[in-house]
Amino acid sequence: MAIGTKARPYLLVTALVLVVAGIVVARIPREDAAAPATTGPTAPAAANAEGGDGAGDAYYPQDGNTGYDVQRYDVSISYDPATRQLDGTTTITARATTDLSRYNLDLYALTATEVTTDDAPATFAQEGDHELVITPGTPLPRDREFTTTVRYRGEPTVFEDRALGRSGWQTSSTGGAFAAGEPHSATTWFPANDTPRDKAAFALTARVPEGWSVVSNGLEKGSTTADGWTSFRWEADQPMATYLTTIAIDRWTVERSALPDGTPVVDAYAPGAEQARQHQRRLPEVLAFLSEEFGPYPFTAAGGIFLADDIGFSLETQTRPVYAGWADLDTVVHENAHQWFGNSVSLENWADICLNECFASYAQWLWDEKEGADLDARYRAEVERVGDRDSYWGRKLYDMGRGNEFRGVYDKGQLALHALRRRIGDEHFDATLKTWLAGHRDGNASWPEFEEHVEKTSGQDLDAFFAAWFRGDERPADEHLYPGPLR
Repeated sequence: MAIGTKARPYLLVTALVLVVAGIVVARIPREDAAAPATTGPTAPAAANAEGGDGAGDAYYPQDGNTGYDVQRYDVSISYDPATRQLDGTTTITARATTDLSRYNLDLYALTATEVTTDDAPATFAQEGDHELVITPGTPLPRDREFTTTVRYRGEPTVFEDRALGRSGWQTSSTGGAFAAGEPHSATTWFPANDTPRDKAAFALTARVPEGWSVVSNGLEKGSTTADGWTSFRWEADQPMATYLTTIAIDRWTVERSALPDGTPVVDAYAPGAEQARQHQRRLPEVLAFLSEEFGPYPFTAAGGIFLADDIGFSLETQTRPVYAGWADLDTVVHENAHQWFGNSVSLENWADICLNECFASYAQWLWDEKEGADLDARYRAEVERVGDRDSYWGRKLYDMGRGNEFRGVYDKGQLALHALRRRIGDEHFDATLKTWLAGHRDGNASWPEFEEHVEKTSGQDLDAFFAAWFRGDERPADEHLYPGPLR
């Protein structure tokens, strides 16, 4: 994510009022439920076990759920911009990781009207502000692959967070709508296991009134029009964290092209956003450069979604970032660097956010270096500029605390990674990044794992360095502040 300069507190200066949408919770009776389905005489009996209602992230303990592993989301929605009403059906294919007599999904501010497990009616209730609690007619044994289909409706809305701002479903000034944000977004428009730890394939069929169009993640699979409505199909088969999914509805100007290796590129410009073409036309050059730095581009599609709205952030939605109206070429570099750092290799916990943002921000420096910038001189000038300022150095880059995730990673993170590069040398730095990304592709990883990886690839003891730069909240001692040629 790149945050607009007007919204950054060293970098993000504006605090938004926390508004949490209240949801009336009620169990919806299933009087017409069919007899429970059976698993067959050879299927193992499931114990009376329940999946957890949170995946256990220390900052957002109720996000996500346990007891199953999602393999694929197939989302189908109808949305009318005139009424802002959404009707959806989402089918989730998952594998039980324990015996399950009950399990949860996350769904925010929308009303579930019907739930089935393996096509058999399931009882369900909506609890709290986002828990959809499902009891299948027949318990699910461990390792069983199963499907859950949820029908739901309502007017999708946003999450409001005092520290992090707005995320989720937003209406645009051009009359359409889009979904973007972190750490939450997806569950404002479809039910999901809303944790980055559970990555899955994603497909979308979106039906909108004729004249509107839909752009999403992955590969474009065509559209059909009937009875005044047009349905658009998008498919992304590579694993994706839920917050990296997107839908964007507008009267888009869509431009299609391909990278030199044939990877399809789809760029969409909202009315009034056409000036962004001057930056996006350099996407092939940007991706070629990032591939040299980080290894092969990790996905089968690319592109961008360009809004006319000056929202507070741009976001690295997988394969096709969502850009605010203020986005520039630096933003294009940043969000596409996230396709490696954050998307292909996703964080394990939100405390690990430096794995996403520090590296995407440093990619901007690497791009400037390619263009002729002296990064050592820039580094020294920045260190001199901030001096001993506690408001700068006091922002931890690892385990910074809930609500502080985006305070230091954009600027202090750039300095920290440049210092690391000078500490271990260019050869080790280059090898470290490429082997890290190759080794964790399509998976998750943590900051402590990265520290261990750097020490292994460089053959150096870096505990004190990491403590000073990433775990500490004071200006590093000179031995860590000016390593190698920076002295």
